[in-house]
Amino acid sequence: MKDKFIVYERPTCSKCREMTKLLKEAGVDFDKVNYYVEPLSPKEIAELLKKMDMPARSLLRTSESIYKELGLAKAQLSDKELIDLMSKHPDLMQRPIVVRGDRAVLGRPTENVQALLQ
Repeated sequence: MKDKFIVYERPTCSKCREMTKLLKEAGVDFDKVNYYVEPLSPKEIAELLKKMDMPARSLLRTSESIYKELGLAKAQLSDKELIDLMSKHPDLMQRPIVVRGDRAVLGRPTENVQALLQ
């Protein structure tokens, strides 16, 4: 596997820990980025969304209190506006996100990463 894997995560997240275990068992060399410690810029989030071929709204964690506080369920916001909010409030982003080269998947469920392992 020539492209390095990068996992964007929160270490306390159970799905993120599952992803770490899955990749280690598969013998994959990867780096982890705790985006709570190293916040992602709007540009980085936009690039991840492009690699996942996903609109910004699909990356939102709708069960988070900040999602409810900001009234995002009813808000008519552009992708750019949602990306800016995710950059300011990392709790809004689903995780883990796994990148390999120019492709990425949301690792929820963890089996989604199989597409990158081939």
